[in-house]
Amino acid sequence: MISIVCPVYNESKYIRNVLDFCITALPREKEIIFIDGESTDDTGSIIKEYAAIHSNIQLLNNEKRIVPFALNKAIKQANGDIIVRLDAHTDYAPDYFEKIIEVFNATNADIVGGPMRIAKGNQVQDAIGYATCTFFGVGNSSFHFEDFEGFTNTVYLGAWKKSIFDTTGLFDELLKRNQDDEYHYRAKSMGFTIYQSPQVKLYYHPRITFAKLFKQYYQYGLYKPIVLKKIKSGFSLRHLIPATFVLYLLSIPFFAMINLAYAFIPLVIYALVNLAFSFNSKKGFMQCLRVAYAYFILHVSYGLGFLIGLEKISFGKR
Repeated sequence: MISIVCPVYNESKYIRNVLDFCITALPREKEIIFIDGESTDDTGSIIKEYAAIHSNIQLLNNEKRIVPFALNKAIKQANGDIIVRLDAHTDYAPDYFEKIIEVFNATNADIVGGPMRIAKGNQVQDAIGYATCTFFGVGNSSFHFEDFEGFTNTVYLGAWKKSIFDTTGLFDELLKRNQDDEYHYRAKSMGFTIYQSPQVKLYYHPRITFAKLFKQYYQYGLYKPIVLKKIKSGFSLRHLIPATFVLYLLSIPFFAMINLAYAFIPLVIYALVNLAFSFNSKKGFMQCLRVAYAYFILHVSYGLGFLIGLEKISFGKR
């Protein structure tokens, strides 16, 4: 049997799709656990409506309203040999659970997941989705590349053999973001294996505005230094590059006083490279500009968050 766990908060727009998928997808024998962070919309009432009909649906309360607490609460209660994490902002192929089980059996991995494909959305979501699936946007983060298959450091959402939690422990409840990365880095450092397969298909809905994208990646950057301090083996050069770029941007006024022209040369080079990658998308002119702006937001927000996160751990403010 598999256990499905899905933290939710104010997801009335998406929750019926997730519920319908969980009910209809094979295998039939599964338990479905939703953990609601005290939603202020009708998310909870919709789940209760389904639970009244389907006895394998449970609704737990996430009184702390953070994802790692929700995951831990569900994992402690789960009865399945495999625990599959879902997200309400993601669509799933009809055979999603079946493919996860197949990959576990074929690879004997301890953690399994698929690449983060992008669901169709508005023009901003399309630009963000494209930017987050390129090397220039996110570096060599494998779960953003849908053709990658093999053992890796982390996966999007993912599924875990329940037995490994006896050794690894649960998710770090001090991490409001990046709790997945921290857990996967920790599990790998203990000798457990993580496998990504393109046969496991899921489709993520990116943020609908650039402002929300900034907030999302700022938080990713903010919590990443904490993760890397705990699990040093998770470090990659891609974590530092956006922070270096932000430091350069902050230093422009100083260098401009020395030599105005030289101060802006790196920024001009960045803009040209950004535009080259953006127009390589072969989208329309305005959409290419949206992609370029998405790149800039990704780099600045993550870099700024990373620098502030470094400051926090440097002064013991975890």
